[in-house]
Amino acid sequence: LALGLVQVHGQGGVKFQNWAKTYGSSPELYFQPTSVEEIREILDMARQRGKRVKVVGGGHSPSDIACTDDFMIQMGKMNRVLKVDKEKQQVTVEGGIFLSDLNVELTKHGLALANLGAVSEVAAAGVIGTGTHNTGIKHGILPTQVVALTLLTASGEILECSESVNADIFQAARLHLGCLGVVLTVTFQCVPQFYLHEVAFPSTLTEVLDHLEEHLKRSQYFRFLWFPHSENVSVIYQDPTNKAGPTGLHAWFWDYAVGYYLLEFLLWISTFVPSLVCWINRFFFWLLFSSRVENIAISYNIFNYECRFKQHVQDWAIPIEKTKEALLELKAALENNPKMVAHYPVEVRFVRGDEIWLSPCFQRDSCYMNIIMYRPYGKNVPRLNYWLIYEGIMKKHGGRPHWAKAHSCTRKDFEKMYPAFPKFCSVREKLDPTGMFLNPYLEKVFY
Repeated sequence: LALGLVQVHGQGGVKFQNWAKTYGSSPELYFQPTSVEEIREILDMARQRGKRVKVVGGGHSPSDIACTDDFMIQMGKMNRVLKVDKEKQQVTVEGGIFLSDLNVELTKHGLALANLGAVSEVAAAGVIGTGTHNTGIKHGILPTQVVALTLLTASGEILECSESVNADIFQAARLHLGCLGVVLTVTFQCVPQFYLHEVAFPSTLTEVLDHLEEHLKRSQYFRFLWFPHSENVSVIYQDPTNKAGPTGLHAWFWDYAVGYYLLEFLLWISTFVPSLVCWINRFFFWLLFSSRVENIAISYNIFNYECRFKQHVQDWAIPIEKTKEALLELKAALENNPKMVAHYPVEVRFVRGDEIWLSPCFQRDSCYMNIIMYRPYGKNVPRLNYWLIYEGIMKKHGGRPHWAKAHSCTRKDFEKMYPAFPKFCSVREKLDPTGMFLNPYLEKVFY
């Protein structure tokens, strides 16, 4: 097959799996391009052979959003920092760069990203593709930090997008689901490098929900962890500081050695005796979260934390004023169904509203409520009832699911949830008329 100037080689027999090993696929050909020309060639080849294309980054999404049996493009080799603009405090990077590498690179220039998710082994283009978020009521989801991007479309055209150029495509592409084309470069708005002072202290669900406003005012990056089957809560404040301080080295033993291995073992035992879960949640709260802990470190080391081991998660955003009601309903549902178990923690975070078309925070300040079921030693723990009850509560309160995480929504749901959904669809159909960038996950979203 003569392919013009650049010879691209796809590997066969590669098995793609996401980080949690909950989803995977076997792409016919797997590519790791090093240039835009190569990506163009891959798209040409896909067009000629009638194949679909899926672009992946770090493979962290806990769903099948990145899976395909056709062509897969892994962007890991397109990972350079292209430009640092110190005046504007902006950085332009290739779409495949991992945030973990970008964080280190920015530090050399005295810059940082104002907010980051829990994991940084994720590619810049992927983070925005699924609407990754953290917490902080003055901070939007991570894509709100994007001021420009370039997109290679199915037809091989390169589009520059920003608030002022191709503005519609920009508001679609800041949360693109991997279905508009290949994101080649991303320009982030940064802030001066900063340190964070983290304080975690125990509280109760009643206290936190009754004084939510005060907590939100008191700390810039406030979140809390609720331990299901109990009233126990760990409140976490993170705030910029200019003083260096204690590093939590002693915490390592408890967190990793005891926290990790003991937790996995006990959760495995609980698959035979489900009633143990209530006890496990309380025991670990007592062991790891019942005293006040402080830590000071460079911002990204505080934002990032260990996701422990393989897991299933759901994470929906509801209007912030529904936080108390929804959490209390979830708590009541667990109390009324003694057979239903929920692993710790339920992580509750708060995010500012934005104007990005498919953002779960579109035009409203939101509360994200993340539920989790671990897979001890890869074993699945029954979670269906818990999942359905949770989704029911979220839907009832006008929730919108996190795009990277497993959910059971279809186009009908999204049309109700997202005022700008039709606009997104028309941009997608214009940029990818043949559906080259679709896959089974996206078909449920758009058809």
